[in-house]
Amino acid sequence: MSKSYISTKLRKLVSDRAQNCCEYCLIPESLTLVSHQVDHVIAEKHGGKTTEENLALSCSLCNQAKGSDIASIDLETGDVIRLYHPRQDQWRENFQIEESSGVIYPLTAIGRVTIQLLKINRSACLPYRQMLAQAKILVQK
Repeated sequence: MSKSYISTKLRKLVSDRAQNCCEYCLIPESLTLVSHQVDHVIAEKHGGKTTEENLALSCSLCNQAKGSDIASIDLETGDVIRLYHPRQDQWRENFQIEESSGVIYPLTAIGRVTIQLLKINRSACLPYRQMLAQAKILVQK
């Protein structure tokens, strides 16, 4: 839970910048039962600041799975790899979505550990991502 107050203006900036979509799994807020949340990419307990450069829009499922984590163990290599950072990394350089299934595949170790830790390909999201990808209206950064 955030220790810092996030102003309405800053929340709007984060939401608008993300086009109201989760910056990790791409699910639009309009398709969820619970409002998207403003995530500290680097958690406050790790020294992360409440600034636009350290905030991302996250669906509740990705935010809950991520928690305050900033890295994870890559199951392929055993290395500790940092998670995807929406302000520093390009989504398309780390992930690729398969239109026919809605599955998001990793292109890098960063993508791999992020998909793994956040459970990005959870079955509840796939039909929505598939529909949006096939309709060419999925927001890919």
